[in-house]
Amino acid sequence: MATIHAIRTGMVQVRLPQMASRGSRLARAGKMLFDKEWSDWLPIYAWVIEHEEGILLVDTGETARVHENGYHPTWHPFYRRASRFSVHPDEEIGPQLRALGIDARDVRQVALTHLHTDHAGGLIHVTGSKCWVAKGEFEKASGLGGKLQGYLPHRWPKGWRPEFFRFEDRPLGPFPRSMPLTERGDVVAVPTPGHTPDHVSVVVCGSPSFFLAGDVSYSQPLLLAGEVDGISPDQSVARATLNRIKALAAERPLVFLSAHDPESATRLAQRSLLPTGTPN
Repeated sequence: MATIHAIRTGMVQVRLPQMASRGSRLARAGKMLFDKEWSDWLPIYAWVIEHEEGILLVDTGETARVHENGYHPTWHPFYRRASRFSVHPDEEIGPQLRALGIDARDVRQVALTHLHTDHAGGLIHVTGSKCWVAKGEFEKASGLGGKLQGYLPHRWPKGWRPEFFRFEDRPLGPFPRSMPLTERGDVVAVPTPGHTPDHVSVVVCGSPSFFLAGDVSYSQPLLLAGEVDGISPDQSVARATLNRIKALAAERPLVFLSAHDPESATRLAQRSLLPTGTPN
């Protein structure tokens, strides 16, 4: 059985309508920028999977460079009004891997759930590893178009060239397509569109299984309530993904681990299962 470590690469605050959407269409975006209520400080988790076939990393977390003048584009409304970061240099993924006794060169694979800065900011530490990302995500995040959508492609390591997930019609429970990341087939990537159209999650299969969910939902209670976040461009697509996760939990014992849920590390340590029930 693989061992999973929760790596907290700093903290972030967002306005509450980003965690649970309020309003519809343009009103959703406006509330994320101008609502007066902020979240508590939320963790920014990446995940280390120690597997007999090698070390896998799910997301790379954030970088302390977020505090440098000009790191975030000051003209972009999201960075001006909708997010606050707290990241210290020793919280970056590189130092934290070393604290676990893992050299960055020992990381065989990196699976990126998506390319928002708090999930890809630590790429500089693992440039020698095979890195997987969804092709559509990479294309949307690249160039000027990516910058306009809030991605930071100009902050990716120079010459970085990821490989693209190769999903096949190989069901994993209610998920119709998947891609094994290990020869044994016990670590599997699945498309989980919602937060971004090409968002991906990773399932570590076993008893229980662990669902490394990126930003599918900001917390387990929001997932169970069927609450779609404010970022998701298509609420019906995002809600369908939430329902698939709950359906998977009805089929097998499942621990849900999202990147910004303050309870994720505790659920990992205690193997606390996602409650089952009828999906919304």
